[in-house]
Amino acid sequence: MVQKQTRDDARERSEFAPAVDIYDQDEEIVLVADMPGVTGSALDIHLDRGVLSVRGRIDPPAAEGEVVFQEYHVGDFVRTFTLTEEIDGSGISAELTNGVLTLRLPKSSERKPRRIPVKCG
Repeated sequence: MVQKQTRDDARERSEFAPAVDIYDQDEEIVLVADMPGVTGSALDIHLDRGVLSVRGRIDPPAAEGEVVFQEYHVGDFVRTFTLTEEIDGSGISAELTNGVLTLRLPKSSERKPRRIPVKCG
């Protein structure tokens, strides 16, 4: 995961690029992203001009006392993907289960593989 710092409400927030597996299937492209701790209400997915953006917000746990050393970092998950005309953006669906986001990107009908019939005479 790649980590970067951003400013949010006058405090720094860590951002991580979630690990993503991408599967090319006959009818669709499937993206599976690990986003532990993200809930459906904290997940934001947008498609704008061929760019699919995914953001999962995580609020850090409330610390009791002063933090003097920290190895474990909590932060938001952020990832973007540039889509081609091969994808039918109107049919994209998303499912979040136990911190695993599955995005289904259907292929445009004219881009799906098809069998060409052969006429014999």
